Amino acid sequence: MTASSRGTNPGPSENADPLAALGDLPGVPGTVDSVRKAVDRVYGHRVMRRRSNEITSEAALRGARASAALAGADWALEEVRRRSDFGGEGEPRTVGAALRLTAEAGQLLGVWRQSPLRALARLHLVAAGGAAPDETVGRPRVAGEKVSEPLVELPLPDAEEVTGRLDGLARLLLRESRAPALVTAAVVHGELLALRPFGSCNGLVARAAERIVLVGSGLDPKSICPAEVGHAELGREAYLKALDGYASATPEGVAAWIAHCGHAVELGVRESTAVCEALQRGAA
Repeated sequence: MTASSRGTNPGPSENADPLAALGDLPGVPGTVDSVRKAVDRVYGHRVMRRRSNEITSEAALRGARASAALAGADWALEEVRRRSDFGGEGEPRTVGAALRLTAEAGQLLGVWRQSPLRALARLHLVAAGGAAPDETVGRPRVAGEKVSEPLVELPLPDAEEVTGRLDGLARLLLRESRAPALVTAAVVHGELLALRPFGSCNGLVARAAERIVLVGSGLDPKSICPAEVGHAELGREAYLKALDGYASATPEGVAAWIAHCGHAVELGVRESTAVCEALQRGAA
């Protein structure tokens, strides 16, 4: 079971659906409703009826750029758009990893539904792209292995705890749940950031996994609402403060993290709405 579901201390009737219990936390139903309405509005935009593929492509690019920015490679959108060589060390490799993950996420929906852990392993393999020793790529870290994730400063769970919590998360995801997509996506994102199960690229993988849940759940089936853009726009300080709340495992902290993720999706909606408006004006 995840830290978040432990922290809510659900009653007996809720134990059968811990994720749904999180959806009932104070303030969360309102956040879920607000996000649903925002997503519905952009899907109803007249440009979406004719040019949805363009919106999806642009959202993917902007989402990847934003995820890379949160990982320390804050490049201008046009720089990401024009570059083709992402094999260099440092920031180019980070941007390349974010771009590869965004492309891969759409191919993993079926795998995710059957085996979330296998999908996560694939995401890490794609993200690492040869940057890490082969034996550490695509599997959770073992005792004694270090983690390179400078953005997140939470205490690092040991390898045994990582294994147990990943297994618990996977079991939750494979069960029937009435939990809203936003809640599930926020838990996946928060749990992966808190655990940092891989030796590298955990933030990039966590944000890609959030995207998979939002798309696969049907909330954002065309992947046009890049939450990564919202996370970056809200800033690292707010991101980490909200993550601290999730890691606290208190109802208030988890609800605040879900609200933060909801706001990020809404900002992603705003970004794609602006793209729709630009296309309608002939400016993009």
